[in-house]
Amino acid sequence: MAKKILVVDDERLIVKGIRFSLEQDDMIVDSAYDGEQALEKARENDYDIILLDLMLPKMDGLEVCQQIREFSNVPIIMLTAKGEDMDKIMGLEYGADDYITKPFNILEVKARLKAIMRRTSTKKTDESDDKKIVQAGELAMDCDARRVSVAGQDINLTAKEFDVLEILVLNPNKVFSRENLLNLVWGYEYPGDVRTVDVHIRRLREKIEDNPSDPKYVHTKWGVGYYFQH
Repeated sequence: MAKKILVVDDERLIVKGIRFSLEQDDMIVDSAYDGEQALEKARENDYDIILLDLMLPKMDGLEVCQQIREFSNVPIIMLTAKGEDMDKIMGLEYGADDYITKPFNILEVKARLKAIMRRTSTKKTDESDDKKIVQAGELAMDCDARRVSVAGQDINLTAKEFDVLEILVLNPNKVFSRENLLNLVWGYEYPGDVRTVDVHIRRLREKIEDNPSDPKYVHTKWGVGYYFQH
């Protein structure tokens, strides 16, 4: 089935170029040119991925991303013309799964999209294992339904947050370096941005831990990486 992508950017030439390239790969591409239009389309349609520019008229990309996260876990890749690391990290803090800095190579965009699709497709089609429900203390994780709850309360995780947690939960006590997690979750080389993992770990702890500064589930092995224990 063809993947449906929403491309949001106020620069119509950029949207046109991305659309042309993605349609060559048999993807269905929808477009929006301001934040309000993007939010409306995200509410009305089921997209596989959203490419979302940071600087938009009417409502900026961060606010759009934050509001989408209130009703959807669709993977969101932020497009930003700004080079400051804090802007990139802020995009992740607001619920984005990834970011690409402008100017970008369309091949990089395709690589990011395909990495996300490959992982989500694997989750949906892998029937080699029985339904995997992991219980760890008060935390319950249904790997097939991609649902997480703590003490019976559903936890709303983004696609990447879920993927990071799933790897850790299914490999208890195994320490994963940030580079390992980048490669396993994002599926491509991500040089110089291992802090992306730190941001996702911090968000995970804020959602699943009673006390994020003294975690019960997701632990840090200083100088090495992260591991799951309960």
